[in-house]
Amino acid sequence: MPNQNPPTAIIVGSGPGGLASALLLAHSGVKVTVLEKAEAVGGRTRLFKKDGYTFDRGPTFFHYPEVIEEIFQAIGRDAHKELGLMPLDPMYRLVFGAGGHIDATSNLEQMTERIRELAGDKNANGFKNYVKQNRRKLDLSKKCLQTPWTSPLDVLSKRAMRVATVLKPWASVAGDLGKHFDDERIRLAMSFQTKYLGMSPFHAPSLFTILAFLEYEHGIFHAKGGLGSITARMGEIAQEMGVDIRVSTPVKSLIYEGKTVTGVRIDGGEMMADRVVVNADFAHAMTTLVPNEKRKKWSNKKLEKKGYSCSTFMLYLGVDKQYDLPHHQIYASSEYENNLKDITNHRLTWDDPSVYVQNASITDDSLAPDGHSTIYVLVPVPNQHESIVWDDIKEDFREIIIKQLSKLGYDDVADHIVSETVITPDDWGASDIYRGAVFNLTHDLKQMLWRRPHNRFEEANNLYIVGGGTHPGSGLPTIFESARISSKLVLDDLGIDPDWNGVDTWFEGVRRSPSGRKAVKRRTTKKESVTATKA
Repeated sequence: MPNQNPPTAIIVGSGPGGLASALLLAHSGVKVTVLEKAEAVGGRTRLFKKDGYTFDRGPTFFHYPEVIEEIFQAIGRDAHKELGLMPLDPMYRLVFGAGGHIDATSNLEQMTERIRELAGDKNANGFKNYVKQNRRKLDLSKKCLQTPWTSPLDVLSKRAMRVATVLKPWASVAGDLGKHFDDERIRLAMSFQTKYLGMSPFHAPSLFTILAFLEYEHGIFHAKGGLGSITARMGEIAQEMGVDIRVSTPVKSLIYEGKTVTGVRIDGGEMMADRVVVNADFAHAMTTLVPNEKRKKWSNKKLEKKGYSCSTFMLYLGVDKQYDLPHHQIYASSEYENNLKDITNHRLTWDDPSVYVQNASITDDSLAPDGHSTIYVLVPVPNQHESIVWDDIKEDFREIIIKQLSKLGYDDVADHIVSETVITPDDWGASDIYRGAVFNLTHDLKQMLWRRPHNRFEEANNLYIVGGGTHPGSGLPTIFESARISSKLVLDDLGIDPDWNGVDTWFEGVRRSPSGRKAVKRRTTKKESVTATKA
């Protein structure tokens, strides 16, 4: 018999992690309410429209679809059919300030030959070794990335011991790649992906050489209508499953009884639930939703001392012209390492900054009027700092970036702009992102694994974290993984052992909670899905 009084969960925030959690929990018999402060779901993975043009607000790369495929399998859906994922080839074009370019492809034989043409036999052979090594690295590290970490003792677990030989904590991404490639351009091609973490490859741990490998192994995808259509569709599916999604409903604070979170405060009253999941910028959520006296490990003072990712300077351009240029392009500065040092040291690079450009209309004509294009420009820059006053310099910096676009084939773009939106780190900060650090806490060894905020939050009962601020980290695939990890913990604590259509519902080598050990296997069906009501 289905539970007549199903457990309840409130999810604060409807970014990709919050929506993935809602899907998994609702499918498993939990009555879920999602509270979103904005007028639509998606968080930064959301579309915005202006002057007839449609832009992604945040992420534009969709890679390593395995996690979202398994989340959709768990709820009995097909991710590719539901989300309209379209593989890109080339995945992107890399243009090097040092000279030359390369069109990245997930066809490994073709990619090997393109590297050979640009940088010679040694680097082509290095790519083969790189793929082999990182395939093994991913295989060994996957369980670690898919499992919660709660203690330094976890490093003694079987899963950790298996990966110890490839983690190389003393090495950086750049250092590890130097063993395979003697051409700086190829090293850059395999390391710029640390941008997804908001980090320099000279500081990111060597584990993250897998980021580029994931692209070459699994490809990069676009979603018809923009990546923001993914979260929009996830929201629709969640509602079909009975999830109560309330937009324009900001959460004022969490409700505590002692150390236990029992609900949230919103305008007009309180909402109670058995479990609360927070999907928001971690530091901002802590400093606004949780009283400082309730936090010791993550107090305001300690949060101030943590490391945070870079930010981004954004241009969203609607242009009355079409460009026969790749969907994604990255221009890597001729002084790439110095560019990264500037970001780390809270300086702007005015001379030859690196730039990423998305020309999505070449793939998806739904984003702009006929004969027009949407041009999305992202420049990695320092997070908010007193040394940079964006109101004083943003117009000058914008001019520099417009000129940089000529290096990617957009020689005349200034003459064709009919719609423009500029976003600075200050704007990100004003939209509830701590210090405007769009990739959350940095991913150095001091802030990874058990040293990162735990999925089952360690400073409160019945509180869980999803998103880039918890394990395994930032970027869409890892955010989806955080949702899966946290959802397993929620269900275990509620004493629910769900049927996820062949997808694992627990972790290798991790002991269940007392409630989880008593749980009886629950087979969920569409008829058993619970319609959420007000908490």
